[in-house]
Amino acid sequence: RRTALLHWTPGCAPAPAGWPLPTLYCTPAVAGALPSRAAALRVQLLFALRQRELHVLEAGLAAELRDALTALHAEWPRLAQELALGRLSPQPGLPEGVRDQLQALLTPDAARAAELRAECARGFEGIALRLWPQLEVVVVRTAHGAERLYCDLLRQADCQGLSFYCPFYRAAGALLGVNLWPEEPAPRFLLCPDWAFCEFLPCLADKEPRTVLLDELWEGREYGLVVTAQPGEYRCCTGEMLRVAGFHKQCPVVEPVRRESQTLSVRGESIPEEQFCQSLYRTLRMWPGARLIDYVCVESSLLGDSSGPCAPHYEVFMELQGLRDLSEGQRYKLDQCLQEDFPIYKSFRFKGSIGPLRLHLVRPGAFTRLREALGSPLPMPRVLREEQLLRLIQGSVVS
Repeated sequence: RRTALLHWTPGCAPAPAGWPLPTLYCTPAVAGALPSRAAALRVQLLFALRQRELHVLEAGLAAELRDALTALHAEWPRLAQELALGRLSPQPGLPEGVRDQLQALLTPDAARAAELRAECARGFEGIALRLWPQLEVVVVRTAHGAERLYCDLLRQADCQGLSFYCPFYRAAGALLGVNLWPEEPAPRFLLCPDWAFCEFLPCLADKEPRTVLLDELWEGREYGLVVTAQPGEYRCCTGEMLRVAGFHKQCPVVEPVRRESQTLSVRGESIPEEQFCQSLYRTLRMWPGARLIDYVCVESSLLGDSSGPCAPHYEVFMELQGLRDLSEGQRYKLDQCLQEDFPIYKSFRFKGSIGPLRLHLVRPGAFTRLREALGSPLPMPRVLREEQLLRLIQGSVVS
């Protein structure tokens, strides 16, 4: 019980066992199955705070750990009071019966509550190591792709001085690979040949590409992943693109590169997820003092009539720290960087076939609410495809 798990698994309550089963975690399993993501992470955080001797802080997604620690920033006085009294306060998304069940596991701890108050009053830089002095590592089940942004934010602030480790690679509900290099910042995974049957589609293949197998991969090339693992799901195209980083003995070592579903395209120009992110980071360096907290993109076709009589275009919603507003010239920098990085996009912009990118700033907490509305513990989408999610983020725009 020296590991705390922060992970939302709605509707996945553990089946009752005939006898108590041992567990690694100090966080009760029933907390993760709460219907509300915010309530689940808050309850798990409270149980983690009870254990000063934590060695491992584990999260399903880096975004979950960041949202839990952001809740600590806002609610530490109330959390300290609950620790001191050994009582769990009523809150939205926490059914009364489950609250009583969790309440029975709590005992008053005035000393720990006083320590929490003292450390939070000092600020939140490096707060994880100050609250849990014996903490050795942060384990994140998904730390690549969209989740890398949150890992970087945590390393720079709340989790300063801690190592991050992503042990396994999963796709399509199957366990496919293991990370044998825990000290490296960017995770790469050894694909294990007997865990599932994997096929690979070469990225730059002809119109009718042929899948290749593990022993036919080439170092440095990118492939689409096709998996057969779950009953009834044969040759499942996962939408994950992998780059072969090398080989460990005879098994390929891969790096997840991007998700095909997160490609931006309004005229067939196809801007991949990771390359858009690189252009965005280049733009940020032109905004002195700006720090990116989160972002999401929308293609104008989803906007309908609200986009007005203009050419198809992208709209980008961002949460920034360090800047309250951006001038029109600063906003245009992102469109300019995209034109410099993608000649096809520049050509469409020059012809007027694609309109200028529109950039919006949203208030703090907007992306936490967006992740709640997604309804499942999946990595953050970078391109919204649903009108309901678009309306939610539009309602948080401040400039």
